[in-house]
Amino acid sequence: MSASARSILEQKGRNVITISPSVTLGEAARVLDENKIGAVVVVGVENRIVGIFTERDVVRALGSAGRNAFDQPVSGFMTANVYRCREETSVNELMEMMSSRRFRHVPVEDAGKLSGIISIGDVVKSRIREIEAEAEHIKAYIAG
Repeated sequence: MSASARSILEQKGRNVITISPSVTLGEAARVLDENKIGAVVVVGVENRIVGIFTERDVVRALGSAGRNAFDQPVSGFMTANVYRCREETSVNELMEMMSSRRFRHVPVEDAGKLSGIISIGDVVKSRIREIEAEAEHIKAYIAG
């Protein structure tokens, strides 16, 4: 059986760096840098996802608004239509979603609230673990 978003979160943890929509782009960029991450989830009331802000969004903001972007709220530059998954979502579904929609981070929701985030790197690590486990089973079967 394929691993799920839940199993990835159990391995890596559920800690998610979040910001509010009113944070400036400069502050959001600093959060990305300080935490060595490529995306931060933008949350509103009751930890509900209202957007995601990524390194790509920083580049787009600078390209469109120049250095003035640094003092503007991140809400003007974030991706508001956030694709998300449930904890039951399979790794195969995550791979399909991430590759077809061309993004590298997917927030995970449980009962409408943020419960984790999964990166493309997390998906790759999970698949590698699955393949290694399959290889070990095959070796054990052949060895008898």
